[in-house]
Amino acid sequence: MRAGAAGMADRGLVAAKVRYRLTPWWIKVLVIFVVSRIVTTSILLGFAAGQAPNAWTGAGPGYFDFASIWDGHWYYIISAVGYPTQLPLTVDGHVGESAWAFMPAYPSVVRLVMLVTTLDFPVAAVIVSFGFALGAALLFYRLMHLVLPGGTALFSVVLFCFAPLSPILQVSYAESMYTFLIALALLLLVTRRYALMVPVVAVMSLTRPSGLAFALALAMHVAWRWWRQRRGREDFPVRERVASIGLAAFSAFMGIAWILIAWILTGSFTAYTDTELAWRSAYIGYGDLLPFTPWLQAAGFWGHWGQVPVPLLIALLAVVVVGFFALLFTPAVKRLGPDLRFWVASYALYLLAVFFPQSSTFRLLVPEFPLLGALAQPRAWWYRVGIVLLCIAGQWEWIHIAWAVDGYDWTPP
Repeated sequence: MRAGAAGMADRGLVAAKVRYRLTPWWIKVLVIFVVSRIVTTSILLGFAAGQAPNAWTGAGPGYFDFASIWDGHWYYIISAVGYPTQLPLTVDGHVGESAWAFMPAYPSVVRLVMLVTTLDFPVAAVIVSFGFALGAALLFYRLMHLVLPGGTALFSVVLFCFAPLSPILQVSYAESMYTFLIALALLLLVTRRYALMVPVVAVMSLTRPSGLAFALALAMHVAWRWWRQRRGREDFPVRERVASIGLAAFSAFMGIAWILIAWILTGSFTAYTDTELAWRSAYIGYGDLLPFTPWLQAAGFWGHWGQVPVPLLIALLAVVVVGFFALLFTPAVKRLGPDLRFWVASYALYLLAVFFPQSSTFRLLVPEFPLLGALAQPRAWWYRVGIVLLCIAGQWEWIHIAWAVDGYDWTPP
């Protein structure tokens, strides 16, 4: 009897493994996505229930209202009335905060959904974000499966869906749409479909600032293919040279397109950069945007605030930067292939050039998501279970620190 039962159990296990292997990849990704959203939504609802009255909602708001706070309100303004043609000024004559800091692609899609469905902004925005988040998860699997085995690629999707910053993919922010477009652009880049990338790069550059960073990645891609051709390792036909170089130039143009649009509509060439600088004025006051200086300025601010010697913070920054770029040459990251590493490096350089580090730093690191493919490679069960649990704990901590509003909150997401 026991032998028969054991045999039936073995046959059942084999049948389950066969069914799993025959299950289409997209169903596996869909299941992972749904489970992850149940977890993340539960955490968000828990925080929403305890949310005190704030600038955007009353006490204990529902999910959709809670998901539309912070910059979600700016996207609501854009979807409702567009952009101001006159820049708002502070009492001392500086350009103040306005919708010009936020690009138009995401609120335009939300506005279209609102018109088609007659839904209010909070519901329409969350629907759009969920849709792009699912699309991003599907594309990320396809991208990882080009460079990693199927099981590892699927676990990369698990890390993507459960990552500490994954709650940002289901709120009224542009990150889900942006991540979807980055994944699509990288998938097309790895498969050398340059012409199809043109509209993707155009929309991506008007979703979140990225055109200049992607142009740098494309320039490195062209140089890499050229170098390999000269050594007889890869063919780089003239047609593909022209297409890839043209695409890099187009991406560079799209990197400044929003600056030009803001200039045309407001009459101020610095309308966009002045608006962006208004957000950091609370930390360091007003000033010009000088590339690669914001992190040094931040060392001065945070060092003074935390009573930490500024030279020590600058030394720590140097160690982190050197360590990050050294990470790109480790075996696990090199397995992702050169194109994904080019993007990761280019985007990191872009952040170092223009971003002032504060609590939004974590959100702005989301486009580095291809590195999850490196974290997914160890196969020990305890490692995989442990890292997923750490990711879920990270979600709770990020929502606690950055998303939930605690009085006069200086830790925006």
